[in-house]
Amino acid sequence: MKRLYFLYHELRQVPSPYSYVVSCGRFEQHCELFARLRAAESDTLRPEITFDDGHRSNYEFALPVLERHGLTAHFFVTVGWMGQRAGYMGWDELRALHASGQTIGAHGWTHTLLTHCALSDLDRELSGARRKLEDELGAAVTSMSLPGGRSNRLVLDACWKAGYTEVFTSLPMAQPEAVSGETSIGRLNVRGTMSAAWLEQVLRPESGLLVKMERRERVKTAAKTILGDALYARLWSVGNREEPDSGTHGAPSE
Repeated sequence: MKRLYFLYHELRQVPSPYSYVVSCGRFEQHCELFARLRAAESDTLRPEITFDDGHRSNYEFALPVLERHGLTAHFFVTVGWMGQRAGYMGWDELRALHASGQTIGAHGWTHTLLTHCALSDLDRELSGARRKLEDELGAAVTSMSLPGGRSNRLVLDACWKAGYTEVFTSLPMAQPEAVSGETSIGRLNVRGTMSAAWLEQVLRPESGLLVKMERRERVKTAAKTILGDALYARLWSVGNREEPDSGTHGAPSE
């Protein structure tokens, strides 16, 4: 059975116009759907849950919902923000998240686009982030989520060299049931307007929705190259109603 990884960011108790915020009620509906599809062993893609950035809401709101539905998720955190930036988890919360059976991965040290980094900066963003996480958690960390989904051959090679065996992107596409070795894994970025009913259709291969989304994302990737990251980020911020304190300036995760 193939899988589809979903990418969440921040949860809030009430909806927000900022597209990267998903309400707690809607996330609960998503998890109810995911648990039902898994239990039924249906012919849909198997849903998997990931979070980027390390918002405190991941621990405060997402964890209880996941536990109610018997689900686990993969949490990628911006290591330099832990315990340092308002609205993001501290190390005690991250350790508690890990102790509950959730998986922790790296999302860089500063959320800088890795394609903009010199080799010395890549070492801190990749190896430095991994070492810090392993020291704080007392466990191996082998997965990385690319800030802004940006990568090139140099970045991917640096990820493998830093000891990551799974590198998560933001290209929505189905993944094989099992991965091995050095692997790039695509994800569908979840927006606050996406209903559980719509996600269920995406999970059905015969709907063709996922294929259309993948094609559209590849067009957007080409647009990023043509426009340049700075201009694209400004246009993205307006279109997605980014909030001033979102922390992703210049590096949206889509």
